[in-house]
Amino acid sequence: MTTWISDVFTSDVGWTHLEHLVDIGNRMAGSDGEREAAELTRDALAEAGARNARLESYDIQGWARGDSAVVTANEELECIALPRSPSDEATAELVDLGYGLPEDFEEAALEGKIAMVRSDIPEYYERYIHRREKYYHAVDQGAVGFVYRNHVEGCLPPTGSVGTEDDPIGDIPAVGVSSEVGARLGRRYDGEEISVSVEADISEATSQNVHAELGPETDERVLVTSHVDAHDIAEGALDNGAGTAMVVELANALAAREDELETRVEFVAYGAEEVGLVGSGYHAEQADHDSIKAIVNNDGVVRGRTLSLTTHGFPELEAAAEEVAERHGHPIETVPQLGPHSDHWPFVQWGVPGYHVMSTSDEVGRGWGHTFADTLEKIEKRTLREQAILLTDLTVDLAREEQTIEHREPEEIAADLEAQDLAEGMKITGDWLYKN
Repeated sequence: MTTWISDVFTSDVGWTHLEHLVDIGNRMAGSDGEREAAELTRDALAEAGARNARLESYDIQGWARGDSAVVTANEELECIALPRSPSDEATAELVDLGYGLPEDFEEAALEGKIAMVRSDIPEYYERYIHRREKYYHAVDQGAVGFVYRNHVEGCLPPTGSVGTEDDPIGDIPAVGVSSEVGARLGRRYDGEEISVSVEADISEATSQNVHAELGPETDERVLVTSHVDAHDIAEGALDNGAGTAMVVELANALAAREDELETRVEFVAYGAEEVGLVGSGYHAEQADHDSIKAIVNNDGVVRGRTLSLTTHGFPELEAAAEEVAERHGHPIETVPQLGPHSDHWPFVQWGVPGYHVMSTSDEVGRGWGHTFADTLEKIEKRTLREQAILLTDLTVDLAREEQTIEHREPEEIAADLEAQDLAEGMKITGDWLYKN
């Protein structure tokens, strides 16, 4: 065991790939940069020893950023458009809703007004409220514009997409503003008329998923996944260059241990995650769910030193992670609740066993992610290597023939979403696909 551990801990394969990804620049879904990142990832997986490395393309709704503005009677304030915002303009009274909790929308009179909400939640609140949920609460209450205020200080306007699977372009213009600009808007212009405008090029585009394989040619398989796209405003090192670097590092480590793999391991780096899980949704529609033994989805790794694995109510996944943690004497946090916000979800929502692999953080939300500050120097090479050791061993364990993981019934997943107070948000964003 010690030989392969030392090999992973001294490997530069994943880190080198991460550097290549961040040096591309714009990796927005459907862009030339996203295509270049996918091609580089395909080649890196092949070089690591994975077979049948390939791209699978599909059509998406493309969105390219133009100018955007927040204008008051006295000044123009810095902002950025939220991807999939329509190219549109609204002039109306600003209503500052603070955190933008569901009850805040119920109590506000938003018809014909512009809503502003923070990107975090209060400490007492039991669940995280996603940006898209807040956006569609505003739409549902008749707002004509949406301002998303970052809670992280540092003059960093946040990005993040709106829109739904059925209607990719949102209903009302939406922009992100920094914590400081949001504070100024709330202090000086709450109840006053402002204008919000977005210009965007909306046209058909193409994205692609990267696939490669290791291990025996079994029908059953373990998926090791990430997403290769990133928002166009930054390097996308944390979200999610690090996740794709991890997939490449795991492929390199598992190629050296291929004789231990008793089930096929398929590596997939998805495109178009940041605009609504489009790439993983496409894969989920094509795939035989019964053949997928487990998913190890890397989205949020390396941000902190300790791994955090959301296990979605699958006790076997929780037990496997705890066993690896005990074996290595290294902590791994397991979270048994559901987490419907990354590329595991198009599978897990139908009962396929899957982890969302992140890292622990005391922060609410993405921190530097989805801002200009998502850059390479926020990440430590040591953390990538340490986490790769744990995830390599975890993947080998999941691929063992004696490791059985029971799929769950979709009705159970739906019931858990209701019990965990996640259903309301999914219903308003159009992500609720169950019959009840």
